[in-house]
Amino acid sequence: MTSLRHSAILVLLGTAACSASNGTGVFTTGTGSGGAGATSTASSATSTGEGVGGSFTTGTGAGGGTGGGEPLVAEVWGQSPDTLYKLDPTSNAVTTIGKFKGCDGGVIDIALDKDSNLYGTATGSLFHIDKVTAQCTLISSGSYPNSLSFVPAGTVDPAQEALVGYLGSQYIRIDPQTGKVTTIGQLGGGYSSSGDVVSVKGKTFLTANGPDCVNGDCLLEINPKTGDLVKNWGELGYSAVFGLAFWAGKAYGFTDPGELFEIDFTMNAITTKKIAIPGNLNLQFWGAGSTTSAPVDPVPQ
Repeated sequence: MTSLRHSAILVLLGTAACSASNGTGVFTTGTGSGGAGATSTASSATSTGEGVGGSFTTGTGAGGGTGGGEPLVAEVWGQSPDTLYKLDPTSNAVTTIGKFKGCDGGVIDIALDKDSNLYGTATGSLFHIDKVTAQCTLISSGSYPNSLSFVPAGTVDPAQEALVGYLGSQYIRIDPQTGKVTTIGQLGGGYSSSGDVVSVKGKTFLTANGPDCVNGDCLLEINPKTGDLVKNWGELGYSAVFGLAFWAGKAYGFTDPGELFEIDFTMNAITTKKIAIPGNLNLQFWGAGSTTSAPVDPVPQ
């Protein structure tokens, strides 16, 4: 991260053409549970605009989705240092779940496994987090990254999902039961994590800083087995993208200044649309979460 949170990373990419569409977001407060994430395939050109939404309301969110065949509720998770949020990617409604309780030091990133169990890192700590109450349960103390994701079984571990992250350019694995950290590999190419990593079946992406990331963070595709660079998709057009998630063919970026945007992957290109959140809410995002069981392809309407 380029601020207090600059251990965390995240970037999505974009370049050339710009198109604009307008809209507003829905911001709600309440409680909820569930899981979602972000990922897909893409390429160079980027366009910018604004996403769709509605009004400012209060309410309750439900959700979930498990790895056992239950239908997944469309949910993406984001967080500031002290507050947990949920995004409904079908409506762009953002719900405030609540203030974290027991996560000392400020939460720097979150990650969800295939069953939407939520974990988070804070400065010097690893926690399990209740998605309904935002209650944190300490797992271990140690040095943990602010770019964090589970990767599917068959990547780092042949039999089970693995919790991974980047400390700068160092790719590590974290045991979610004990907090033990194991080094796997290096990113390479002169790049380092800028905010977050997200993984679904078939694709893993990282937001990064590097020699050719001049006008914002870059979106990198990485090899989840080794942590090495596969491809730089290009610049996102946003800086300090500390959160990255994925749902049904689209990625979602969350920035330190409180911006939220959607990334579409079509015709070998990436386009971005800003999701407008009504009200002067003084938002800040330090991370985002994704379930590895999120649908990779767009869901038919």
